[in-house]
Amino acid sequence: KWATCNIGASNPEDYGNYFAWGETVPKEEYTKDNSITYRKRKFGEKINVGGNPKYDAAAANWGGGWRMPTCEEIEELYKKCTWKWTEMNGVKGCKVIGPNGNSIFLPAAGEFHRILNYNAEEYGYYWSSKPSTLNKGHDAAYQIYFSKSSEGRDIAAKNIFIETREHGKTIRPVIE
Repeated sequence: KWATCNIGASNPEDYGNYFAWGETVPKEEYTKDNSITYRKRKFGEKINVGGNPKYDAAAANWGGGWRMPTCEEIEELYKKCTWKWTEMNGVKGCKVIGPNGNSIFLPAAGEFHRILNYNAEEYGYYWSSKPSTLNKGHDAAYQIYFSKSSEGRDIAAKNIFIETREHGKTIRPVIE
């Protein structure tokens, strides 16, 4: 079950807070130097994010069984739902409609690099709880991103890929 809002948001169309992967507090600047999980495995600590309030922003901020989504849950959203590029109260993003007809709105909140938000209103970037299996899993994690289709239609172009952990992205929690 997906939450109706991002962490830190009061309404579905609000962006909410941004988090570096594996961090539980938003910050003013997002860099490799101030990331607590970038290259962490190099020092022998395996990061267990899913539901662990030390590294999972949903578990730390919301509690009550809320957690960051797994890659499998994001993939299910990606493959089994219909994605429609739209606006909600003037905010661009995607309406994601499940096979049962229920839907959620994911705002195109962009992402933070250092102190700047890039691509707000054009792209949505949402972290998963899974570290990358590439690069020995020490500097990247999986995310889903979406944008308006390049054909200009109101269909979302979406993809799952890895990104380095220091970037600030939004999180849409899930609960069992």
